[in-house]
Amino acid sequence: MKSLEALIEKALELKEKGLSEKEIGDELHLSLNTVTWLLVKGLRGGAPPPDVKIGWRSIGVYANRIGFVSATMSDIILEEMEKTGEDFDSVCGIAINGIPYATFVSEELGKELVIYRPSEARHRGGGLFSSNYAGVEEKKIVIVDDILSSGDTIKGAIADITESGGSALLAVVMVNKTEHDDIDGVRLRAMVRARAIA
Repeated sequence: MKSLEALIEKALELKEKGLSEKEIGDELHLSLNTVTWLLVKGLRGGAPPPDVKIGWRSIGVYANRIGFVSATMSDIILEEMEKTGEDFDSVCGIAINGIPYATFVSEELGKELVIYRPSEARHRGGGLFSSNYAGVEEKKIVIVDDILSSGDTIKGAIADITESGGSALLAVVMVNKTEHDDIDGVRLRAMVRARAIA
């Protein structure tokens, strides 16, 4: 998507298909504020909120490329654990885009796999853990996702991990679109930091 008009068209198309604004943001790798602006631009006009569009389709179309990125995430996780002297039990992949990375990281590091599904129906971006995978009770968890925009999804995961009796130690993402190095007191690391500077 090269032009703003193409983004507006794609956002409207996804809305017409029944996706929520949060789901559109996840699909387009844009913040909720930007998606809201895209959907109402024709009515309001004005300048878009500052945001960075991240597309990683060239990685996502081949599992081996996801594996290469996941190997880097694994290395970052090991580096962070070495710094603090901590160990962890499980890797939590956030649906939908964090799951492939978390799966590879879990395999590479020999840790349990937790799958987290964000839900708009719950407060603060919370969600549910899939019962087909490992639970989080009394576990030390590393959270893995693709893009951090507002941080609401990871904040929800942290809150739900804590509520379920687990402890989030670290969040690792492919791209961090913020200036934050932690999120709700949990260390945050990214392969790439991308921010709008204007």
